[in-house]
Amino acid sequence: MYSLKRVGGGDEAGRAAVIGPLVLAIAVYDDEGRKTIKELGVRDSKQLSPRQREELEPHIKKAAVEWEVMTVSASDIDRRRLIESLNAMEARDTVALIGQLKSHPDSIIIDATDSIAENYRHRILHLLAETNVKHQPTRIIAEHKADANYLEVSAASVIAKVERDRAIKELAKQYGDIGSGYPADEKTIAFLKQLKAKGEYPPFVRKSWETIEKIKQTALSDF
Repeated sequence: MYSLKRVGGGDEAGRAAVIGPLVLAIAVYDDEGRKTIKELGVRDSKQLSPRQREELEPHIKKAAVEWEVMTVSASDIDRRRLIESLNAMEARDTVALIGQLKSHPDSIIIDATDSIAENYRHRILHLLAETNVKHQPTRIIAEHKADANYLEVSAASVIAKVERDRAIKELAKQYGDIGSGYPADEKTIAFLKQLKAKGEYPPFVRKSWETIEKIKQTALSDF
């Protein structure tokens, strides 16, 4: 019989990025694992340096009863956005991750992406009801800033962020300094300008993003 004290936390990395994948992660902890990650000083990945995240990640995974990761490529995001919103996409993939869990957590806590957190929770519940997930959690919690308020979500945040960081590093090995992949990063914008000058964007660029439309419509020197 599985302990009702097993709690899963879910979060993502790369939602707003214009380059690279969206990475979703769920990490499940029992009381002992929760105590371990608390002692490790686990917190929201945005509050940690890349080096701190990399150092924590193996310990976070080791302390977990189970963890799962899903990587959604930029080209898949572009294709799916033709038929559904980013929120709907994330909810669907989160439910798919829940379906992969073998530890049967009683509760899943998710960092809500919808502007109204309760709407996101209902979206998850609706999708769970539609699926054939054999062992569904009895409770779903979706809150804004869950990555800062729940250890399990903080841990998932670190796992997702490190996985995405690795993907960006691999791209940088081939293409040079592409920055973080986010629209606010000047290095990323400079790289996208260079691609525009060459006339095409590779598959790891999210062509459906407003950032790309702006670059297409604006002279390089004015962007």
